Amino acid sequence: MPDKIRFAIIGCGRIAQRHAAHIISRGVLEAVCDNKIDKAHALAAAHSARAYDTIEELLQKEKGIDVVVICTPNGLHAEHSIKALNAGCHVLCEKPMAITTQSARAMIAAAEKNNRHLFIVKQNRFNPPVQAIRQLLQEGRLGNIYSFQLSCFWNRNKEYYQDWRGTREMDGGTLYTQFSHFIDLLYWMLGDVNKVQALIANYAHRESIAFEDTGMVLLEMHSGAIGTLNYTVNSYGRNMEGSLTLFGEKGTVKIGGQYLNELVYQSIDGYRLPDQAPGAPPNQYGTYEGSMSNHDKVYDNLVSVLQHQAPMYANALDGLKTVEIIENIYMAATHV
Repeated sequence: MPDKIRFAIIGCGRIAQRHAAHIISRGVLEAVCDNKIDKAHALAAAHSARAYDTIEELLQKEKGIDVVVICTPNGLHAEHSIKALNAGCHVLCEKPMAITTQSARAMIAAAEKNNRHLFIVKQNRFNPPVQAIRQLLQEGRLGNIYSFQLSCFWNRNKEYYQDWRGTREMDGGTLYTQFSHFIDLLYWMLGDVNKVQALIANYAHRESIAFEDTGMVLLEMHSGAIGTLNYTVNSYGRNMEGSLTLFGEKGTVKIGGQYLNELVYQSIDGYRLPDQAPGAPPNQYGTYEGSMSNHDKVYDNLVSVLQHQAPMYANALDGLKTVEIIENIYMAATHV
């Protein structure tokens, strides 16, 4: 791997701007691609890169690319990742990894066949209180986990759902686009899901999205813990809360704030977590906010893996499990 890792970005929307900023501080942005060529030209001009309007042309002409970053709509993640992997590039794919487990498995198979790394963006794992609770669990300080509550209360207005957002083919559903990070953290902390029941509904977005804007999910984990996932994009006016509460044999803890970025409650047998460092600010996208802006840490890990053989912080199998859990929720859900 060269001292300067050479990158290309596929998809030049808002999140691509954030990726480009981190790329140029750690490597070289050689090329960008978007089917709306004006977007590609704008991003390319800002970073002295070359612009393309198809991934096929970029991969054919840019033979020196080390890592392709996938920032296209959800429904294209698998197709574009597989093409980049088959061209001999490593891939960093934005969340969600894919919108079907079949597609996610095909991505993993392509990475294995070509002996390439497939990184999945899981930036909320780097939130300081999230890491603190994860360590508590690894050390067994909470004992057996009995139950949990995961709450995802955000706002997305109808203007947000334009272009590909809101369609089943390219978006996939609210759990994929808005809350896949929260599902990932649940899996990262508590393991896999055994059983699921769910009710979902579309109350406020019937003219703008083809799926639910609200859901209530009952989960039984393989560990035996039971819990609920309550989510909506109908929080009035702005994002309200992203929180996870764990009720354990030796303690109760809650991570809260809008983006799982604050330690809001702890009662632990014989132990107290120290004050947590402030988390990164949320991603700003004009008329709405996204999750925490920890992409710098995602890129630091990528560079360490490629140049120093460090372990991946979030691997493709983690991405697959997130997709699988979401798919199982939707398969079990009753639409009211």
